[in-house]
Amino acid sequence: MLDKERILSKIDELNSYVAELKAIMPEDYESYNENSEKKRACERLLQISIETVIDICMLLVKGLQLGMPSSEENVFGKIEKKKIITQEMKNKLKGMKGFRNILVHHYADIDDELVFENLKGIIDFKEFKGQIIKFIKTAK
Repeated sequence: MLDKERILSKIDELNSYVAELKAIMPEDYESYNENSEKKRACERLLQISIETVIDICMLLVKGLQLGMPSSEENVFGKIEKKKIITQEMKNKLKGMKGFRNILVHHYADIDDELVFENLKGIIDFKEFKGQIIKFIKTAK
């Protein structure tokens, strides 16, 4: 059974992370690069935002009984096949997941310019939420 309340709670969590990220995100790369505390805060908020997106996708797969995914990326394919998200969004989510792995596993070697560029993509979170909420409203 689809746990709509839990999914909506995760969406609220994502909203708070994105709002916090928007509040501290510098306007340009120079400003971003000057403040190491702000850089690390942006990196962490981006990481946990992506992890929350993955959690939402996992809740959908589990609740709709779409089968056990072989990987996190396979989760995106399962919900795309169910027409919950678009193919374009599936590809964006795969990119987010890959970037999250860079943040988590290669922390000392992170390319600050790459992080800053990914911060500009927070609009993708809004698009993702829209697709999920649209599905939840129509799901029985």
